Amino acid sequence: MKLVAGNSNRPLAEAIAAYLNVPLAKAQVKRFADMEVFVEIQENVRGEDVFIIQSTSFPTNDHLMELLIITDALRRASARRITAVIPYFGYARQDRKPAARTPISAKLVANLIAHAGVDRVLTLDLHAGQIQGFFDIPTDNLFAAPTLARDIKERLDGGNRMVVSPDVGGVVRARALAKRIDAQLAIVDKRRERPGESEVMNIIGDVDGRSCILVDDIVDSGGTLVNAADALLAQGAKEVFAYITHGVLSGGAVARIASSRLKELVITDSIMPTEAVKVAHNIRVISIAPLMGEAIGRTATESSVSSLFD
Repeated sequence: MKLVAGNSNRPLAEAIAAYLNVPLAKAQVKRFADMEVFVEIQENVRGEDVFIIQSTSFPTNDHLMELLIITDALRRASARRITAVIPYFGYARQDRKPAARTPISAKLVANLIAHAGVDRVLTLDLHAGQIQGFFDIPTDNLFAAPTLARDIKERLDGGNRMVVSPDVGGVVRARALAKRIDAQLAIVDKRRERPGESEVMNIIGDVDGRSCILVDDIVDSGGTLVNAADALLAQGAKEVFAYITHGVLSGGAVARIASSRLKELVITDSIMPTEAVKVAHNIRVISIAPLMGEAIGRTATESSVSSLFD
């Protein structure tokens, strides 16, 4: 087994390598003067089972091209099997046609990855489950829920917890986490007037006196979480936490979260945290390296991955 890391999240790749006790393969992934991506695999990979660890996070297109070119380099170097380990799959929010003459970019990116020569994909908390079907190759969609649930149980009072879905679309995810931590479920009924902005309408469920835990797969602008926290506190919630898998946190999101009434936002390191995230007083990062490492190990040995979540 060989592990190859792109430039999107080197610390996570190193943590996964440490978990597996397998060193990262020697490889150069750099830019020419005109910013073209250049890749050179600097050790023998012929006949090897190779895992490329690369989130397609900001800058999304650069990191996607790195993934495709690393794949091509490995294919031409006669790697036996190539697995793309994509902790955060960019373009996942473009999974359908919301209006006429718009693309389904998630399907296009899935095609690019498969045609580049990837044999298998390992990813985490896809924005929509049907994206698995966009790939014409085996795809394992891991869940951060066990990692998040473990952290919640260690830090929050068991008898007073309530899991909250920030919108109707996230109810299945929130219900699954609520079941893991034996908590009740509430829903924020939200109307989005335009992209990047949201307006909270009302709360479905009794949150009075509860420690509320907002759960979602992606936090981008942070507006939904901030508005939901305000609405929950207005309905009598004792405190509001947010547990989100992918901390995209674009634009002024970190400042928005830091100045909000959220007691704490917990994200995973599926996307490499920026310096602003690291110094924010109410944002904490937990690692998914053990989860990803265990899944990689099981894939390499042809063992069950789904049993990780039983």
